Amino acid sequence: MDQKSRKVSNQDINPCLEESDASHRCLDAYNYDRSMCSAYFQRYKNCRKFWHGIMVQRRRDGIKPDMPTAAERTEMLGTMGGKPY
Repeated sequence: MDQKSRKVSNQDINPCLEESDASHRCLDAYNYDRSMCSAYFQRYKNCRKFWHGIMVQRRRDGIKPDMPTAAERTEMLGTMGGKPY
C-alpha cells in the first residue's frame, strides 16, 4: 500500500473515513451510477467542510496537531450530541 493510500485510510488522519467508505459502497452497489449516491457525496462534502473548519480554527489558536485525533473527534462529537453534518 502506498503512502497516500495509507494516509487516506488512517482513522487519525482522515476524519471522514466512514462517509468516504459509505460513498464507495454506494457506488459499488449501484454500478457506479453517481446520480444514485448524491446523498452520500453530500454527507462526505459536509463532513470535510466541518472538519476543515475545526482544523483551521485549531491552527489559528496554535493547537497542535491541527487535526484532532480520532479519540478527540469522538469526544467532540459526543459533546455536540452526534454528527452535525
